Amino acid sequence: MKSRPSPSDLEAGRTAYAARRWREACECLVEADRAHPLAAEDLDRLAWSCALLGRNDLLLATLERLHNLQLDAGDLRGAARAAFWLGFRLLFLGETGRATGWIATSQRVLERLAEDCPERGYLFLPQALGRLSQKDAAGACEAARRAAEVGERFGDANLTSLSRAIEGQARIELGEREAGLALLDEAMLPASSGRLGPVATGIVYCAVIGCCQRFYAIDRAREWSAALAAWCSAQPELVEFNGTCRALRAEVLLVQGSWQQAMDEIRRADRRETSPREAGSVCYQRGELLRLRGEFDAAEESYRQASKHGREPQPGLALLRLAQGKPGMAAAAIDHVVSATRDPMARARYLPAAVEIRLAAGDHDGAAAAARDLAAIAAGAQSAIVDAMAAHARGAVDLAAGAAGAALQPLRAAFATWQDVGAPYIAARIRVAIADALHALGDEDGAELERDAARAVFADLGAAPDLARVEVHAAAPSASEPRFGLTPRELEVLRLIASGRTNAAIARELFLSVKTVDRHVSNIFTKLDVPTRAAATAFAYQHNMIGPSARG
Repeated sequence: MKSRPSPSDLEAGRTAYAARRWREACECLVEADRAHPLAAEDLDRLAWSCALLGRNDLLLATLERLHNLQLDAGDLRGAARAAFWLGFRLLFLGETGRATGWIATSQRVLERLAEDCPERGYLFLPQALGRLSQKDAAGACEAARRAAEVGERFGDANLTSLSRAIEGQARIELGEREAGLALLDEAMLPASSGRLGPVATGIVYCAVIGCCQRFYAIDRAREWSAALAAWCSAQPELVEFNGTCRALRAEVLLVQGSWQQAMDEIRRADRRETSPREAGSVCYQRGELLRLRGEFDAAEESYRQASKHGREPQPGLALLRLAQGKPGMAAAAIDHVVSATRDPMARARYLPAAVEIRLAAGDHDGAAAAARDLAAIAAGAQSAIVDAMAAHARGAVDLAAGAAGAALQPLRAAFATWQDVGAPYIAARIRVAIADALHALGDEDGAELERDAARAVFADLGAAPDLARVEVHAAAPSASEPRFGLTPRELEVLRLIASGRTNAAIARELFLSVKTVDRHVSNIFTKLDVPTRAAATAFAYQHNMIGPSARG
């Protein structure tokens, strides 16, 4: 016969649990349980400690024990609650069969109760999530609303907040963006103020921030991800939610230009245990940061690790291929993922890359088609950010077609939006395109101002590839220098020819199509009366048409 539990183990476990020292709580309660089986209240503490440490096997076994213990004791509500959470966790682990069985068990236990209770409301949550995953947003709204009604009636903040988070996502899917975002905010308030249990808090945080990022509610994503990071940091032993938290936070920081902080979050995630899905997200964000800094080999390895963990490595990997001078591979990769993606907001994540890659590959028609696709999504998205993405794409396509005047308005509109939301890198890239448009229109002063502003941002961020592209324009010939009938754009192309660039490389540097560059090269040969690139280069040097940077 086992002895009574050591008071030190049991009390230490309870104390650690109250202080949110999850690992210590789990270890002490396990030791106490070995000495004598834990009572229901302490099994409950052990279960949630396991959940927050990501110890799923022990969590599931503990919840099953708790269910049976409470069932034998006649505590039907407690038994139903344990069965529900067991099934709910299994749903997130992808074990649908077992999950359905345990949720049905919870339902069957509750049928033996005559009175109403909050546990009945929890059973609407899997229904709501199932409808949401099946694209039945109206059905998800109804199930989530019914769950929230039960939560409000019984004063169960966990149930109410979880319900609001699901209903908010469903409302946005239905096109009710403002109503949906308001519900997400409502779900977040009790989570951010410590009024929810730790597991419910983590679920709500991740669901809300993920939704905000998916639907480009950038300000909210920034605000709530900062709160989530603080919540995770206050619990050093937390494993569950930590990888997701760090990946979400890194993505937000990357957009707002805090690149070193983003890498710090990624490194924190690397030092902790994470699920494969969390690890995939972390690896992808690392790849993005390394690519933007010009560390291409390391970026490629990160994208490969992301893919290994089940995370789609696009559009990052396709943009890396473009940066490596492989536009054909880049186009094949981005075309594949765009064609396989049916959800409009998911497609919106890939289409800007498709426009950029297609223009670099000389496929103006393909780029224009991708820009039109993005514009159609923006028309129904009710999002200023998606509108800005579509405007940027339209401006880039017009600029590549030689319609610099038409490109300026959408490019300036896109820049204003990204500048307003505090996204310096994207805004700087658009400023480079604006500079190219102004240059083509003969406004050299305006082009120089835009380019200088972009250069400063790239230098501050450490965006080496973008900085190098901007420097190509640093020594453009002045109006007083000999031009021999060449336009400003043709002079720019001539300088790049003299530096040894191919037409494809020039297209990438100037964000033009290869066909447009081909036309410029042909015009240069005709105006200078030279037959080859070497002859054009020699002519340019002979007549002092090449700036210092090209000479170097």
